[in-house]
Amino acid sequence: MIGAHPSHVVGEKYIAAIVDGSQALAMLLPALGERQSVEDVLATIDGLLLTGSYSNVEPHRYGGKPSAPDTPRDAARDATTLPLLRAAIVAGVPVLAICRGLQEMNVVFGGTLHQSVHAVAGLNDHRENSQDDLDVQYAPSHAITLTQGGLLQRLAGGTNEARVNSLHGQGIARLGAGLMAEAIAPDGLIEAVSVTGARAFALGVQWHPEWKHADDALSRAIFRAFGDACRVRMRGKPGYGAVSAAVTHA
Repeated sequence: MIGAHPSHVVGEKYIAAIVDGSQALAMLLPALGERQSVEDVLATIDGLLLTGSYSNVEPHRYGGKPSAPDTPRDAARDATTLPLLRAAIVAGVPVLAICRGLQEMNVVFGGTLHQSVHAVAGLNDHRENSQDDLDVQYAPSHAITLTQGGLLQRLAGGTNEARVNSLHGQGIARLGAGLMAEAIAPDGLIEAVSVTGARAFALGVQWHPEWKHADDALSRAIFRAFGDACRVRMRGKPGYGAVSAAVTHA
């Protein structure tokens, strides 16, 4: 809601990363569920960015226990992104999934989520301190170990480790079938995944590479690779023009 009006919004940081980092035309995709055809959406776009969000995926989507009453929810986003993501992968539309988007990707492939990572024995608290300045909240928080030979390691230039920010309460519990873990946090939490055998770029990351993406080599590589994949998709369509990437409602 903005005032008394239901609204569809997306953070400018995602738009900037698409326009400047991926060199693509950013288009906001409203969360309207079945009111907009998945087929029509996919026919219109060259790539799909699933943003982070304060809301959580509804637990019934992955067979989880009901969440606490004060948990932020967005059933309209669930109804939009989950079928759209599934169809995009099948159709060979490039996908970049960030934070909530990673969790959506895991759910689509039959995985489950920890609703409160900090409450799970052996896992660290991956949440930010909301009282900190944004530059502190989004500063690198912990290391991740990159999977040897994985997509993310290739984007990182072959290095075995990177440092990332951490601003999430949920996380992957059971990895979905057909997904490959691309990066692991020191406590064992999966921080990035790719889709095994995907027809196009399909990467999910738990951190926020869109934040000041130009200042970080791995973030630049991620958005550049996503944009390149979108251009490949675009060139395969008749009468192509400017490459476009749909950015989900956050």
